[in-house]
Amino acid sequence: MPEVKKSYNDGCRKTEKINGVIYDMSPAANFRHGIVNSNIHRIIANALRNSICRVFMENLDYKFHPDINDDYIVPDIMVTCDRKKLKGGAYYGTPKFVAETLSPSTSMRDMTEKKDIYEQAGVDEYWIVLPKEKGVNIYYLEDGKYVLKSSYILEDDKDDEYYNADIVISLREFPNITMTLAEIFENVDE
Repeated sequence: MPEVKKSYNDGCRKTEKINGVIYDMSPAANFRHGIVNSNIHRIIANALRNSICRVFMENLDYKFHPDINDDYIVPDIMVTCDRKKLKGGAYYGTPKFVAETLSPSTSMRDMTEKKDIYEQAGVDEYWIVLPKEKGVNIYYLEDGKYVLKSSYILEDDKDDEYYNADIVISLREFPNITMTLAEIFENVDE
């Protein structure tokens, strides 16, 4: 019997399942998406080096209500602190922090359905990152609802009156984890 070879995409497609509907996340987002995620991941990973918490980038399913069904999503960046809730390729607890970097094919879902999922799950801080616009919207959970606490668009021209590249952002649950807008969007235009 001849060997059947799978193409690169066979079995390698990323999906999410929300309310029983499977969403194909392929093809991959553009390079800006990956650069921004790498920048945020690197900063958080360095800060969490000696911690029980871990940061994951696009490679761990989040099973947001496993007691009800088998739905899952794949956050771009997710910080977890309960290792007992890590099983196989999924996390079954409540992340401490999640960031979704928008891409044309998933932006509406990231800003609506996934935002609602994170809110209902009790994720304390949710970032929506806009790589093309070099923007970040930061939501904090307050009384069970997300409240937009900060919204930035990078202005890195030092001569502009709205220059803000050096603004320091810290994670609410991890005040020692800080990054500037310039660090988040470093190398995006190269």
